[in-house]
Amino acid sequence: MTTSDQPALPEIWFLTGSQALYGPETLDQVAAQSRAIADRLAARLAEEHHLAVRVVWQPVLLDAVAIQRRMLEANSAPECVGVVTWMHTFSPAKMWIAGLDALDKPLLHLHTQAGMELPWSTIDMDFMNLNQAAHGDREYGYIQSRLGVARKTVAGHVDSPEVTRRAATWVRAALGRHELRRLRLVRFGDNMRDVAVTDGDKVEAQLRFGVSVNTFGVNDLVHVVDEVAPDEIDKLVVEYTDLYRVAPALLPGADRHDSLRYGARVELGLRRFLTEGGFGAFTTNFEDLGGLRQLPGLAVQRLMAEGYGFGGEGDWKTSVLLRGMKTMAAGMPGGTSFMEDYTYHLVPGEEKILGAHMLEVCPSITDQQPSLEVHPLSIGGREDPVRLRFTASPAAGVVAGLSDLGDRFRLTLNEIDVVEPDEALPRLPVACAVWEPRPSLATSAESWLMAGAPHHTVLSTAIGTEVVEDFAEMTGTELLVIDDATTPRSFQRELRWNAAYHRLARGL
Repeated sequence: MTTSDQPALPEIWFLTGSQALYGPETLDQVAAQSRAIADRLAARLAEEHHLAVRVVWQPVLLDAVAIQRRMLEANSAPECVGVVTWMHTFSPAKMWIAGLDALDKPLLHLHTQAGMELPWSTIDMDFMNLNQAAHGDREYGYIQSRLGVARKTVAGHVDSPEVTRRAATWVRAALGRHELRRLRLVRFGDNMRDVAVTDGDKVEAQLRFGVSVNTFGVNDLVHVVDEVAPDEIDKLVVEYTDLYRVAPALLPGADRHDSLRYGARVELGLRRFLTEGGFGAFTTNFEDLGGLRQLPGLAVQRLMAEGYGFGGEGDWKTSVLLRGMKTMAAGMPGGTSFMEDYTYHLVPGEEKILGAHMLEVCPSITDQQPSLEVHPLSIGGREDPVRLRFTASPAAGVVAGLSDLGDRFRLTLNEIDVVEPDEALPRLPVACAVWEPRPSLATSAESWLMAGAPHHTVLSTAIGTEVVEDFAEMTGTELLVIDDATTPRSFQRELRWNAAYHRLARGL
C-alpha cells in the first residue's frame, strides 16, 4: 500500500479568535502562540493518550464572515471530527453567532493562555493586550450559552496533565460520534421474538446517531459461508492453534475437529460479508439461523476483538453502542465487550454480578490466553458451537446500555469494578466477567430497573464515565449515571427531572 492509499487520520481543527483592531504585529504574535499551543496539544494527545489524530491549526479568525466560512468548512470536511476554539485575545462574540449556529461538529472550548506563568516584573500593556483569554473566553462563553451550543469547556494550561486528559476524553467521544455517523450495521434476521428491549426505532437512530441499520436474510450469509475454500480454513485453523489453548477434541484428527473447521468457515464467511458490505457492526439471533450449522460464537468473539460492534438476539442498539465504545477506546489498555448481567452472588457484604452470554464475550477484556472449546448449546437447535472461554481480568470499568423510550434514546451507565471470581468456574462453558457494581448491587440494580435500561450492555475497562458523558452531550442523548454517589431516591428524582425536561423540550 502506498502512502497515498493510507486512510487519512481524523482531524481536530484548532480555531483561535481575535479581532483586527490589534494590528498586524500583535496578530502575528497571536498566530505564532496559537500555533504553538495547537502543536503542544497535538503532541500530548499522541504521546500521552495514544490518539491517532491530527490537530490542524487554522489561521486566526478576525470577523464573522471568516468564522462562519471556517465552521461550514469543518462541517463538510470528512476527516474533521471536532473543533477546538480558544479566544487568545478579546474576540467580540457577535462575530461568532452565525458560525456557532452553523456548526455541526463537536465543540471543545479550551480556556487557556500562551504562558503558564505571569512574568510579574515585566508585565506592561502590550502584554495585557496580547494575553486576554481571561475575559475574551468569558465573552465567548456567554454567546455559546445564549445560543444553547452543546460543548465541553476545559480550563487550564495545555501543559497541565488534567487539561490534556480531559481534552483527550473529548477527542475519544468525538471519534465515537464520527464513527456512528457513517456506520452501517447488518442484522442477520430479526430480533428475538416477543422481546421488547432489543427492538427500537431505526429511523430515529439514523437521525440521532447517523447509523444505518438494515436486515439481511441469514441465508445471504450462509451462501458466502458455503463458498469458503478449504485452504482458507486450513490457514485459519493453524492460527487458532497458535493463539489459543485448543481443546484436544478439536485438534486435527480428533473426533470434533470438524466443529472447529466449521467455526473457521463461519468466521471467514462472516468477515467477507462484513468487509464487502462495508459493515462495522452486526447482530445474530439463535432463533433465525437458516442454513448455519452452528450459532456463531468464535467468529463473533474474534470480530469483536478487532473492533466490530455486535448484539445478540438481534439487539442492534447494543451493537451500535459497542462499535462506538470500541472506537472511543482505541489504543487504551483494557477491553470492551458485549455483555449481559446473568446471575447474582447475594451473600451480604460480598454481592457480585456474574456476566456472560450464550457464547459472545470479547476476549479483549482478559489478559489470559483463552481456551478454544466446544460445548452443547441447549437453544437454537443446531450443532454444538465452538467458542473461546476465559474470565475477564480485574479492573475498574463501566457497563452501559442503550434503550429506546419511544420519545428518546436513553444511555444508562453503571461504574463497576471487575473482580476475580470467588472460586474457579470449571463447569461454566462460556467466557464471563464478575464485577461489583457501585455503589452497591442493590442500589445499582434498583436504579437500572427504574431507568428501564436493557439487559444487554457494553462492558468496558478501557474507557470511563467522562467519555460517555461527552458522547451523550455531542449526540443529544439522555445519560443516567449510577456511581458511588447514587441513592435510589436521588436517582428517582433525576428520572422525573429528565422526563419533565424532555417533554418540555419536545414542545419548544
